[in-house]
Amino acid sequence: MPGEDSSVHGESIKDKITEDMKKALVAGDKVKLSVTRLLKSEIRYKEIEKGSELSDEEVISVLSSSIKRHKDSIEQFEKGGREDLAASEKAEMEIIWQYMPKQLEEEELSQIVDSAIEETGVLSSSDLGRVMKIVMPKVKGRADGTKVRELVSSKLQSRSQ
Repeated sequence: MPGEDSSVHGESIKDKITEDMKKALVAGDKVKLSVTRLLKSEIRYKEIEKGSELSDEEVISVLSSSIKRHKDSIEQFEKGGREDLAASEKAEMEIIWQYMPKQLEEEELSQIVDSAIEETGVLSSSDLGRVMKIVMPKVKGRADGTKVRELVSSKLQSRSQ
């Protein structure tokens, strides 16, 4: 299931990726094998950089970066009329999404933003950064940063009118 939280089952995200990589190898699923190998490599690189194992939260950060890169590539391929490459990137991105925590519903995200605005007491869009500082740690890996920024901006604009 996309967005299923594997840590609920006592298994870390990294373990789930390793397990899925083995299954993909046995099943001959080249796309999933390629994506899981790349993710394992990115995680390992970050662990070497950090000098210790990554927590699930840090793994989610690696996955988020990978999803962002795929989104950027999809956008570029679509601009260049390369729908074949864009489709390939989309398929890979869907596999990565399977390791991400369940995404927040619009209403949940809206409530988090509202409470952050109340907490900071900001009244204008010029204070967007202060609200984002409170919201982002609460939604990390469960909501797209661009979407969050747009929502915060829209709510602040409607308050200042």
